[in-house]
Formats: sequence, structure tokens, C-alpha cells
Amino acid sequence: MSRICCLLLVVLLAGCSSEKPERFLPESVTADAIVASTAIDETHYSSIQEAVNAAPQEGGWTIAVAPGEYYERVVIDKPGITLIGAGMEQTKIVFDRYAGKAVTRGSEEHWGTSRSATVEITRPGVHIANLTIENGFDFLTEDARESSDPAKVSGMQAVALKISEYTDKTFIENVALLGYQDTLYVRGGRSYFKGGEIRGNVDFIFGDGNAYFDTVSIYSRPRGKDMDITGYITAPSTLISDTFGLTFVNCKLLREEGVPDNSVPLGRPWHPTTTFDDGRYANPFAIGKAVFINTWMDAHITTTGWASMGGSTKEGGRKEFDPINDARFAEYGSSGPGYAINEQRPQLGVEKMDIYKRFNILNGWEPETKAK
Repeated sequence: MSRICCLLLVVLLAGCSSEKPERFLPESVTADAIVASTAIDETHYSSIQEAVNAAPQEGGWTIAVAPGEYYERVVIDKPGITLIGAGMEQTKIVFDRYAGKAVTRGSEEHWGTSRSATVEITRPGVHIANLTIENGFDFLTEDARESSDPAKVSGMQAVALKISEYTDKTFIENVALLGYQDTLYVRGGRSYFKGGEIRGNVDFIFGDGNAYFDTVSIYSRPRGKDMDITGYITAPSTLISDTFGLTFVNCKLLREEGVPDNSVPLGRPWHPTTTFDDGRYANPFAIGKAVFINTWMDAHITTTGWASMGGSTKEGGRKEFDPINDARFAEYGSSGPGYAINEQRPQLGVEKMDIYKRFNILNGWEPETKAK
């Protein structure tokens, strides 16, 4: 394309919006690539995945995503990638894959929860800021169907963001994560969530990773039909060898319209079905950990705080894993109408607060912001 044509395209694009795509970036950020609905030149891409693919194998690129909605599944498979949008309201990545969806038409293979994510991170040092990631699967319509309805789909887990096994130092800043069942799947090493919001209903923050949530607004969403328990905020599967799991500090537990009082436990212990030499059964070493510190809770949080969760046994049956004896759940400094003190809601003593400093949980890693 000639320079004159490029300039004409810039003018046309400017006529469609008040500013060029790169103008939305903070002054301190320089982009290696720009994603916009209309590509301007060789540094501009029309899809986010195309920009990730163009980055060098050693990674390190900053990819700026202009305002707009991008319907695509994105796999960030290079280290040190920064993905920065124009803001949670302006830049959205959305896809609608769900666990029970066939890989191809007529196939008996399904994507499963692990491959349903709209955005999946598989390498360390990734930073995502100032945008929305949504799994747009129509959970509410399917949830409203009776189990006897032949049109009802199975496998309604639909992940918005997955932080995979071989990641570390993942920084999610000022990002909205939208889904229903299984919105955020946290695995791998250290993850830091600063600001933004997470929305879902069933086990919507789950996994065995070490994740620190700092001033995040966490919204419970309604179900497709009336239920006494409408969902669970967390389902950690932290290994007993790991000191930290899901830690929430100065967060808010909020709800959308339609979520009743006393209908959402803080979490339940997930013991994933795992293959061992002597069979396949719920992992006895997954003693999930979730801790809420100085968190405000609305009245949808249950008085009992935590719930049990079933899993398979070595003998082939089922058992319920208890939130007190089969998990590491606790609170400190909770407040709001959803807060209560009773035997079913373990409390941390003030003497343990030094352990839960951010420096300790992130093992000395200090995330650097680019969202200003």
C-alpha cells in the first residue's frame, strides 16, 4: 500500500472515531503492534491472535487493542506479552465455546472445560490491562431448561480466562472477566489481579494456582431458574504442598439483580478427578485454599460461609469433601451484611497477617503497572 493510501485510510478511520487507534494508550506505553478493526499498515492487525502470532518467539511485545468488540479465541503462547486495551467499556474480547460443545460437527469429542477459554495464557510474564474478556455462551437459556428437555446441552462450563500450568508472573490489571460457570481458571504459578471485576455464578473462580486478588469487584450472577443455592464463588484445588491458593484482599463481593439473600457460599473444596497408579479418583492431595481478607460482602453470602463438594473415591463411589476438614478456608476482617461469625466460618488471627502480605504471597515479585 502506498504512503498516500495509508494516509487516506488514517483520515477515514479518524472520521469514524474521535481519535486514531493508538491514541488511547497511556503516554508511558509504546506499542509494538496495534489491533484495530481496520488495519492501517504492517504494524496494525485486524485480530488479536494475528498480532500474537506475529510477535517473536521470545515474546516481549506490547500489543495495543483499539476500542471495539473482537470475536475470537486468543491463545497467548509467547512470554512477556502485554495486551492493553482502551478500557473495560471500550475493548472487549468475546467467544462462546463451552465444555460440552463438539470439536467438530458430529464429533464425539468435546472441548471440555480446559479448552473452552476465550483467552488462554500458556507462557510466563503476560500482562493484560484495560479491557473485557467474556465467554458469551448462553448459560442462562440452557440453565432454564428442564433436565428432561432433549434440547438441553450438557457441559455448560465456559471459561473466560484460563491461566495455564506453565505460567508465572501473570498480571491482570483493570480487566473485566465475564461468564457464568467457571469464569476464571487459575493454574500455574503466581498471578496478580489488580482492580477490575469478575462475574459468574457456579465455581467461577477455581483452580490450583497461586492468585492474589487486590481490590477486585466480584459479582455473583443469577441462575436460569429459582434455586436455594445459586452458585459458589470459589472452588480451589490447591495442592497441600502449596502455601497459598486464592487470596482476596480489600475486595467486594457484590451481586447482580436476581441473586437472593443467603444463596452464595464463599466456596467449596474441589478435588479434581486424577489418574493414579491404582486408579482414577478425586485427588486426596488437593486441599484447596481460599482466604478473604478485609473483604466487604453483600447479603447474598450464606451465613454458613462455605459448602461441601462431591468427588469420586478409589473404590468407585462418591464422597462429600468437607469445607472445614478437607480444605483450608478462612477470613479476616470481613464486613458487610454477608459477614457472620460462627463455627462454620474459620477466622484468621491478627498474628497471622504478616504471612499474607503481598510480598510473601507473590514471593518477592512486584508487578509493574501499564494501565495508568
